[in-house]
Amino acid sequence: MAAAEDELLLPRLPELFETSKQLLDELEIATEPTGSRIIQDKVFKGLDLLKKAAEMLSQLDLFSQNEDLEEIASTDLKYLMVPAFQGAFAMKQVNPSKRLDHLQWAREHFLNYLTQCQHYHVAEFELPKTKTNSAENNTANSSMAYPSIVAMASQRQAKIERYKQKKEVEHRLSALKSALESGQANDEHVREYYLLHLRRWIGITLEEIESIDQEIKILREKDSTKEASTSQSSRQDRPPMKPFVLTRNMAQAKVFGTGYPSLASMTVNDWYEQHRKFGALPDQGIAKTTSGKGRSS
Repeated sequence: MAAAEDELLLPRLPELFETSKQLLDELEIATEPTGSRIIQDKVFKGLDLLKKAAEMLSQLDLFSQNEDLEEIASTDLKYLMVPAFQGAFAMKQVNPSKRLDHLQWAREHFLNYLTQCQHYHVAEFELPKTKTNSAENNTANSSMAYPSIVAMASQRQAKIERYKQKKEVEHRLSALKSALESGQANDEHVREYYLLHLRRWIGITLEEIESIDQEIKILREKDSTKEASTSQSSRQDRPPMKPFVLTRNMAQAKVFGTGYPSLASMTVNDWYEQHRKFGALPDQGIAKTTSGKGRSS
């Protein structure tokens, strides 16, 4: 009996989705700084709600790879946007030390959303290249300037087309939203409304992935520069050698030590041992040949 009451108290899938969507809408128009407490509280709450929604979707097995888009109920189409919402919330997290992790996590969810939409043929678009494919393409085209120019022109044209489609979708969504809120929309209108939302988020997600890839590249280059700087500074941390007078033996050391009291003096052996100790000899770090090899050469 208690278990049944607990289940009734748990939020249902529609509530989880609508609350997280409302939070995301509030974040989009918020005027407070992204790092403020009120904004980050909404981000964490939205991520928690969507995590529960994703788990519930998995348990319900609402979407199957064996079904077509037409087989999904109109009111269930909106739940395809859950991974896109997760990516959007992840992008609003503020923690410089974990920024790279947040970017990769968001990209993964955005790509998951696009993969689902492509499977169901929600719209015609090209999936962003994976890191492996992207590296292969960069290697293949590194010595060819012309294909790079063609790729840039193609990307620019794709952005222009996405912008036009975005404006058309937003205009149509505005008209359908009024019909839904007034209660005059039929199932066909409801289905078109959610399909348009899916297409709108396809455009948003493609742009976000482009932005993520650029930021990840900058962060990794920054880390590489920092590592190189740290390595160089560690080499410069060796204690400086004090000035001294180099002598052949202890007798000369005593003589020069007496004549130049402001300078230290040492024998050749002392000088060698001191430099060997600090790794400052010219041949240190160079592999030595065996005596047998030395004789044969």
